[in-house]
Amino acid sequence: MEDSAIIDLYWGRDQRAVEETAGKYGSFLHSLSWNILRSRGDAEECVNDTYLRAWNAIPPARPAALRAWLGRITRNLSLDRWKEERTQRRGGGAMEVLLGELDDCVPSPHGVERQLEDQEIAALISAFLWRLPAESRVVFLRRYWYGQNLADIAAERGCGVGKVKSSLFRTRKALRACLEEEGIDL
Repeated sequence: MEDSAIIDLYWGRDQRAVEETAGKYGSFLHSLSWNILRSRGDAEECVNDTYLRAWNAIPPARPAALRAWLGRITRNLSLDRWKEERTQRRGGGAMEVLLGELDDCVPSPHGVERQLEDQEIAALISAFLWRLPAESRVVFLRRYWYGQNLADIAAERGCGVGKVKSSLFRTRKALRACLEEEGIDL
């Protein structure tokens, strides 16, 4: 079913909307959440919460890119759950390592007063990523957006883990330089 038809089901408050969403995007959303949480139960809960959020947000929202919109909801819910659970060290600290890799090239939050600056930084990062060669952009997003481990990225790209690490290192270094050039304090 096309995304526009699924969105129309939500607008019509037809419960088939959730079924169609799960059928079309369920495995993608589960994979995204699993990569962050490393817990099937928690991932399932985040995906179900995504469906509930979609139900409550449509209408009035009419997302232009349903897959990306749902992915963002799932990712945010999963990161929130991970933050809540990290004192228990769920997932073996893998997410701490993943987020720690970006510490030296992404500024830390300083509260509500930085919300507009955060939006500007997000736009700069997005523009930076679009200037990258496709291969570097895919590797970066697989690691830092989808939370994939290095071995999985290497297997998908048909290369060694060392090449993935090198690509990520160079991209983080270039991102840091780009943000510093724009006057962003890191």
